[in-house]
Amino acid sequence: MLKLHHAPNSRSGRIVWLLEELSLPYDLNTMEFHPKFLKSDEHRGRHPLGRVPVLEDGEVTIYESGAIIEYIVSRYGKGRLKPAVESPNYPAYLQWFHYCEGMVMPPINTIVVQTILLPPERRDEGVLAQAKKLLSKSVAPINESLIGKNFLAGEFSGADIMLGHALYMANRLGCVSDELENLKRYIERIAARDAFDKAINT
Repeated sequence: MLKLHHAPNSRSGRIVWLLEELSLPYDLNTMEFHPKFLKSDEHRGRHPLGRVPVLEDGEVTIYESGAIIEYIVSRYGKGRLKPAVESPNYPAYLQWFHYCEGMVMPPINTIVVQTILLPPERRDEGVLAQAKKLLSKSVAPINESLIGKNFLAGEFSGADIMLGHALYMANRLGCVSDELENLKRYIERIAARDAFDKAINT
């Protein structure tokens, strides 16, 4: 059985969401998002930097949320959640899948550091404002791409799990303006999925 090492309110929620979408059986090891647990010798044996998610599949151990999604979809998806290479939707799938970590998550990471992880005396309002501005700019092209679409690459796919999760977080951080109507509706569609609700509350 697949085993996922997970911390709430982290990228590992993407993997819980994926496993629920595919109705795959899995064992969940939930840890607090705290160095006491993530930086323990036990967990560093799974991930050298003490981070989540980490997926164990028999003798295979794999980390990085995007890699785990590709692994699960390719090995257990049975053709679901990923367009065929020959599909006209495949380029969009690749683009938005990787846009997540390339463009959207870096400013989100900075915002989380500046508002949650750093003690108040070490926070920098200028850095925070710059990150919020960059995040708002980064999500705008996604709004345009969603004109006339329900999902990023035709049908619901792994790209929606990667980027949809990040956009939900960006919206919670107040960086998706009401003017981005397509994006707001997309986030509502994502949040209404039963598997997403399970993941975000796990």
